[in-house]
Amino acid sequence: MKLAAACGCLGGAWTVYRSSADSVYRAKMRKLFQAGDMCFKRKVRQGKEIRAYPQVSRVTVYHDCIQVVFILPNGLDPQEVRKRAWLFEQTFGENIELSGTSKTFTLNIYGQDVQRFDYDPEAVERAVDGLRLPIYVGRSRTGEEVYDMTEHPHLLVAGETGSGKSVALRSILTTLIRTAADRLELYCADLKRSEFHLFKSVARQVVVEAPQLHQIVLKIRKEMRRRGDVLDRAGLANIDDLPADKRPSYIVLAIDEVALLKKEKDIMDGIEEISAIGRALGVFLILSMQRPDSDVLDGKLKNNLTVRMAFRHSDEINSRITLGSGEAADIQQSQKGRMILKLDGLKPVQGPYLDIPKAKTLLEPYKRSEEAAGAIAVEPEPQEDDTIEIGVL
Repeated sequence: MKLAAACGCLGGAWTVYRSSADSVYRAKMRKLFQAGDMCFKRKVRQGKEIRAYPQVSRVTVYHDCIQVVFILPNGLDPQEVRKRAWLFEQTFGENIELSGTSKTFTLNIYGQDVQRFDYDPEAVERAVDGLRLPIYVGRSRTGEEVYDMTEHPHLLVAGETGSGKSVALRSILTTLIRTAADRLELYCADLKRSEFHLFKSVARQVVVEAPQLHQIVLKIRKEMRRRGDVLDRAGLANIDDLPADKRPSYIVLAIDEVALLKKEKDIMDGIEEISAIGRALGVFLILSMQRPDSDVLDGKLKNNLTVRMAFRHSDEINSRITLGSGEAADIQQSQKGRMILKLDGLKPVQGPYLDIPKAKTLLEPYKRSEEAAGAIAVEPEPQEDDTIEIGVL
């Protein structure tokens, strides 16, 4: 009886809290709309003006956030709401997410920010289970953030020194190797000679100079033509449509500090070709750079990099080159591993921390022998009949 009474009291208290939260947040939203002059104005008789403000349709209290859904009046430009995102932060704090369409907007108000966390291999495997080419991004306020690179091809990672970009690359490639080793060929270009040394005995090749990368790009382009011919003969549009026993491995080319290739026209032409037609052929790019360069990220290449991870940027101009908006410039120096993920919209995400010793331990079972490593060394110059080897790690 006492337990039932206690439960009844808790249930009653929760009902009261939900009811009070509903009225409190509706009132706050009304004041916010008025303060920001977010309304549709129209003149009526005798010069009078009628103002139509957004209407709150629902306030929902969840265990980790309060969600407010509001509807815009006809005639109010949705951009007027998005441009005043700062006003929502002033009213409810920085731990919010504002998203919407042309008519309906959703505001999620969280009690606290996403905390830094260590890379957990078991948790990552559970999160990416079932994905063909899994990319583990990290955690947002709504949970684990993962996606399939075969569905969202090519990735750009950008951020200043010390922002967490290098750790993110380490985490992404480690996850790919551990979860897709039987269907993956990984090639790495470490142009700064600082990021990809961990993968020297795991990836098919790790090169450190532009001429070596040029040979890899030539071989990949030739392999793409071969795969295209196979699909043409089979009357198919994607290598995933081939029978399982005839399906080639996915190829991933990861290049760190791609901005150093700005003057390497042949290499950049090959990278652009991969970005344009690689998805159907099972060939994907992971490109990274410290400072986004508009000369490197020209229109075609930038548009084909469908997913972007923007860590801390020095200013709004650089952030706009990467994301098309200035959010990455708002990330603080203390927020290491924090990024703005561009994938079906923009979302703040905390990437996992994976140090070098732990990554080495996780990659140990996937190392190849010295003989195997030597068997795929970059050749001085590919001849006309060279073909890229199709196989697994």
